[in-house]
Amino acid sequence: MHLDVLDLREFYYRSLLGRAAQKGVRDRVKQLWSPQDVQGQTVVGFGFAVPLLRPYLPTARRVIGLMPAQQGVMSWPAGEANVAVLSEETMWPLETGSVDRLIVMHGLETSDRPKTLLDECWRVLGPGGRAIFVVPNRAGLWARRDGTPFGYGRPYSNSQLEAQLKDHDFIPGRHLSALFAPPSEKRFWLRSTGLWEGFGRAAPWLAGGVLLVEAKKQTLAPRPPGLVSRARKPLRVLEGLVAPEVKPIGRSKPEAATKEKNLAGDVVGAGLK
Repeated sequence: MHLDVLDLREFYYRSLLGRAAQKGVRDRVKQLWSPQDVQGQTVVGFGFAVPLLRPYLPTARRVIGLMPAQQGVMSWPAGEANVAVLSEETMWPLETGSVDRLIVMHGLETSDRPKTLLDECWRVLGPGGRAIFVVPNRAGLWARRDGTPFGYGRPYSNSQLEAQLKDHDFIPGRHLSALFAPPSEKRFWLRSTGLWEGFGRAAPWLAGGVLLVEAKKQTLAPRPPGLVSRARKPLRVLEGLVAPEVKPIGRSKPEAATKEKNLAGDVVGAGLK
């Protein structure tokens, strides 16, 4: 179940809690991919990932924000040329292998067809392309509160998300957590957000509200039809056994030759008589 784009915009751009969440997650994404890392590359966000794409506008060759039809679309970025596109959830208007970097937020956990969605993510990524999946943490506080977008959909654990990515030919790599402060709009918690984020980074055992997993597209080498490889050290399970002796069916050759010789002598003897 996708959230409405108006509710997402209201949370991330007009509420203090949403602005704090936006900064907390975006700082972690920048820790994985700095703006210089995507120099001259195509960066795409799916779901409602546009709050995380702004740092890459100056350096990337192209930035595209895909928003599913069930969610709706809004113009983004504000005051600049629009790069947001409305698309089908599992049929993106992108060529195969045309994306270098992909960020998915509020897309996987709310999808009715997550397996097909992951197949589409794999399709649009080029060889060696990388993706960051941002999902609610099952063990965190943010997944337990409906007042934030991370309280909807299916929360994940690290092992669950990595297993699902491996099933769709992704190689999971680095993983981080974000949003360690409670999802509260009280001023005390909002003012101490930076302190909580720093404490959470220094304490790996502390469960953040959001999981970020970087994954690389796995491309298998094409194989020609037929058997093309041979074992370098084949198993010799029959070594030491004596090969069976094969005997011809019927008379043996010496016996047959002797009979033919006797028959020829009889014929010659009869002729002399």
